[in-house]
Amino acid sequence: YADRRVAGGWRAAEDEPEPGGRLMMWKIELDGTREFNPLGMKAILLHDSEHFKILNFNLKAGALFPIHSHDLDGQLSILVIEGEGLFLADKDQTMPARTGDMLISDIREPHGVKATTDMRIVVTIAPPI
Repeated sequence: YADRRVAGGWRAAEDEPEPGGRLMMWKIELDGTREFNPLGMKAILLHDSEHFKILNFNLKAGALFPIHSHDLDGQLSILVIEGEGLFLADKDQTMPARTGDMLISDIREPHGVKATTDMRIVVTIAPPI
């Protein structure tokens, strides 16, 4: 295997990649992306392709990932990998968000996150924006 450092993890690909030189499989070690911005939120791009995008957001306790939406078709998931907070929606709606919880939503739906403790989330967006 050949390893290449990426966003706090390693890409491991066979010595001989598929025709066209594309990497077909790799692992990202999320422990390596445990970085916080003392001012609120740290964003780390984990993967970006024509099919989907994966981002790691690390929020300090009290930080807000503001409610927003995107004017396009697609879906997203928000997975809490550490900490606690709230998933936010339109009209002041909230849902508890704890380690292991995942929100799945259409991209057009208003969505956001508020951290009550230091919190880490992994967001997957398809198609990528």
